[in-house]
Amino acid sequence: MPAVTWDKEVSEFSSEDEHEDHPCIAWSGHSKKTPVLLFFPEAALSSFSSVGERSSMAFKIVGKKSRLVRGILTNHGFHEVPSHSDNFVLMWTGSQLTPSMPGSFKDFQKVNHFLRSYELTRKDNLYRNIQRMQIIHGFKNFDIIPKAFVLPSEYQKFRDYFAKYKGLWIIKPVASSSGRGIYLVKNPYQISLGKNTLVSRYLNNPLLIDGFKFDLRLYVLVTSYDPLIVYLYEEGLARFATVKYDCTPENIEDTLMHLTNYSLNKKNSDYVRCDDPEVENYGSKWSMSAVLRYLKQEGKDTTLLMRKVEDLIIKALLSARLQIAKACKKSVPHRTNCFELYGFDVLIDSKLKPWLIEVNLSPSLACDAPLDLKIKANMIADMFSLVGFVCQDPLSSHPRSDRVALKHPAVQKVHKPSSTPVGGARRKVRQGPALASNSETEGSKDKPGPKQCQKDSTPSLTAEEIEMLYRKKEENERRGGFIRIFPTTETWALYGQYLDSMTSLNYMLANRLFQERNGNGNEQLQVDGCHAVQYERKLRPLEAHKRTQRHLTHCSAAGRKKSVDQPE
Repeated sequence: MPAVTWDKEVSEFSSEDEHEDHPCIAWSGHSKKTPVLLFFPEAALSSFSSVGERSSMAFKIVGKKSRLVRGILTNHGFHEVPSHSDNFVLMWTGSQLTPSMPGSFKDFQKVNHFLRSYELTRKDNLYRNIQRMQIIHGFKNFDIIPKAFVLPSEYQKFRDYFAKYKGLWIIKPVASSSGRGIYLVKNPYQISLGKNTLVSRYLNNPLLIDGFKFDLRLYVLVTSYDPLIVYLYEEGLARFATVKYDCTPENIEDTLMHLTNYSLNKKNSDYVRCDDPEVENYGSKWSMSAVLRYLKQEGKDTTLLMRKVEDLIIKALLSARLQIAKACKKSVPHRTNCFELYGFDVLIDSKLKPWLIEVNLSPSLACDAPLDLKIKANMIADMFSLVGFVCQDPLSSHPRSDRVALKHPAVQKVHKPSSTPVGGARRKVRQGPALASNSETEGSKDKPGPKQCQKDSTPSLTAEEIEMLYRKKEENERRGGFIRIFPTTETWALYGQYLDSMTSLNYMLANRLFQERNGNGNEQLQVDGCHAVQYERKLRPLEAHKRTQRHLTHCSAAGRKKSVDQPE
């Protein structure tokens, strides 16, 4: 990562009013008095803000290291504490949580995993959970993974099935990653029956680009399992095999033809690297949006494709939701403590049907190419903004707004982010702390307090439901490039029936937060529920973000100086 250089024009402010107007602060809560830190992707290149430092915000990294996560946090003013410290706002770990880890968390502390995420990220558990949903709700409704068997326990079932349906099968250890231990067979006797493995029907008709097989790495963020809240990032990566595809029996041992794992293919001399982050459709790694634009030019229905991708993601998460929600309810003290970023690996076949290959715990955030840095820095910054870190000193029991005289931002001007043309820059410029909608901020001088809001606008909700309603609405407003795919008006209507245990929070969010209704009070489903246009746009370069932020900072400073100089 480039050397850190302090940009004092961006990172320093000298008064509470400047803190109030600082582009890294959003205001949350019933009366918009709680400061929440906003993150910017250009912090991956250099120091950006000292807001975290002024609030003594801390993080710790346990196990798997991430230069990108550390860089973005420290360049927003966070400081790192030892892994054994309990004084942190964020705990970032590359391993599964144990039930004892979050037991003493305070409400403002967060960790980047849920308990029992292995229900999704272990290949055998994922298969069993989806198989259970196929049995309960019908095979066609959950036909999202290739036919599979867990060995050695289902070896006889596999042999019986193989006798009827011969062909190629792919063998994977149930708990490995990076392509380790994967191979193809055309006969059950070729399989080693030592450790637990998953044998899956090999998809021999993959969609090809220029003759090469590829898969998609998608970034899926879950902020709650009860109620289930799912976001898909607008951009992902396409990883290509480095040998042209030819599915003949004599080629089954050529792993660089059949496997798309970057960790394997980067070692091949035929791996093509691209050092220009703005060239997204060249070499052995493309952006997802570049693939969609290419497919659209080829006459493929990319809107339908992304609808199917969203469908696949939602159904996979629904299959494991209950186990994860129960574990968290038992051992996690606060609903706000956990969030998780999953890496969904999806293969598209020649009929444009997406298949779920696996779900990755702690997807790689390594930035081996400029395209990696552009996508992952944007994604991590947007994720941290969405999750919402309160400006909180871990050693204090009160948020910063209660310890210093920050003014209520009720009279702030509401900034509307400018929309972007389809062919132009993809990201919207963040416009300071006012993230509420017009309806929330107009007449805010006379805004009723929390109790009056509860009485007038949410008469039938419990205190917990009111808090959840505010939190998830604000979370969605800070989503950046993440797209909420569940629940929405359309997806609730489609998938609500598959929730194996619905709580009052599920119903409340579906009815009060996300559902749009027509004049008769009936549900009005969105026609364009898939966000195909957003998925096909390019991300802005990190340097463009930095130039824009410099301009906004100078304008903000000039505005404050002008208001001070004007006589009352």
